Amino acid sequence: MKKKLRIKKNDEFQLAFKKGESFANRQFVVYVLEKPDQDYFRIGLSVSKKIGNAVVRNQVKRYIRQSFLELKENIQTGKDYVVIARKPAADMGFSEVKSSLTHVLKRSDSLTFQSKKR
Repeated sequence: MKKKLRIKKNDEFQLAFKKGESFANRQFVVYVLEKPDQDYFRIGLSVSKKIGNAVVRNQVKRYIRQSFLELKENIQTGKDYVVIARKPAADMGFSEVKSSLTHVLKRSDSLTFQSKKR
């Protein structure tokens, strides 16, 4: 992902946790923070050591990033998204991760419309 589309600083994560709204399912928790002056969306990822070793954690992060890239046209801009992976995410394939994230983003009204492509 491009640098301007990432959340890296701890202060930005903490702001999303405190002021943002959270939505969750069994695999992911997504915090959504409104940023009306921003004409793009940003994502931050948090994958704990409880999920697995470094290989598993990096794989989960790659799947999440790729899901956001494929859903990019449908995701509302002007928001920050902080995605926290839960334990079941470690055993999922890419298509399962994408559908689970789509489910959470639909619950948060962050998707403009649902694409039927798989």
